[in-house]
Amino acid sequence: MNDTAHFRTWLTLLRTPRFAAVSLREQLTLHDGIEAVHAALLQRLAELPADTRRWLECPDDRRLDADLAWLDQPGHRLLLCTDEDFPPLLDAIPQPPVALFVAGDASLLLRPQLAIVGARAATLSGRTLARAFGQALGHAGFVITSGMAEGIDGAAHLAALDAGLPTVAVVGTGLDRVYPRQHHALARRLAAEGALVSEFPLGTPARVDHFPRRNRLISGLSLGTLVIEAGLQSGSLITARLAAEQGREVFALPGSIHNPLAHGCHRLIRDGARLVETAAEIVEALAPAAVALGRELAGRLDGPAVATPGETASEADPSRQALFEALGYGPVALEDLVGFTGKAVSELTSELLMLELEGKVEALPGNRYQRLPG
Repeated sequence: MNDTAHFRTWLTLLRTPRFAAVSLREQLTLHDGIEAVHAALLQRLAELPADTRRWLECPDDRRLDADLAWLDQPGHRLLLCTDEDFPPLLDAIPQPPVALFVAGDASLLLRPQLAIVGARAATLSGRTLARAFGQALGHAGFVITSGMAEGIDGAAHLAALDAGLPTVAVVGTGLDRVYPRQHHALARRLAAEGALVSEFPLGTPARVDHFPRRNRLISGLSLGTLVIEAGLQSGSLITARLAAEQGREVFALPGSIHNPLAHGCHRLIRDGARLVETAAEIVEALAPAAVALGRELAGRLDGPAVATPGETASEADPSRQALFEALGYGPVALEDLVGFTGKAVSELTSELLMLELEGKVEALPGNRYQRLPG
């Protein structure tokens, strides 16, 4: 079966009414591939709800053609849970997504991420803090992940973009829509310089119930979540709660007792979130998890490297050592490394991450890398 037919089958099932991601994942464990899942459903149409049956019997070809045309555009991808480079952190959360629509650099989803969330009606001080923490944590090697909302989210994304650092936005609509509307320019920059991500098919509008689902992906992709300004009814507290339930670190900035947007952060701290005042505290707390993620990715994409005493993992792995030597001593673009080594982007990203975590390579703006002296 060719790729077009394969993706058409995926898109058909992703758009099937009353057929949630959890159900599709379950079916994939029972059948050999998405085509077999589709065939099995067609064999039991009589057991299915009426709207599910109608769609499977007669899917909207124009809609599916539009989906495939979107996927044909440069930088667009349907990232499947069966793909080798599907983010492993998402596989570990309750109710994981079965597929993600991505506009931009999908390899960013494999790098260590830090979620920054907070109030939409943030104060100037809160936005300033979001920019400062976003840039400091981005320079420390974390991809800044948020929800492209007004306030803290937007400030964190812009801080990373303005510094030439990667950032990921997880949205609650289809990727052909922008919410909030005033963030059209930000969405274009994210797609061009970072990544836009959604589990919702094209054409999906903004709905209240979509945002908690989006929030679980923000926290699920990230090693930790930092909350900067949040009222007691803030949706950011939902993201923080989901992060805690997913076993991820939750950080909160304290504020004035007279600022209503500090009350949510204070509640998080009382409930066990880490009170932080500097980006360095977050980096120190998440460093072990970042190293563990790098090793997991190396094992998934390359096979594990076992280091002998006094030897780094990269020195024990000939493939990564060869990549290190290939870097030379000047900045090298990721796309040039792809051409030079013949490796997939996902494989190179994993190897570069391990080298970066070992302090041997520095990630530079514009998806470039450079060897560090020593």
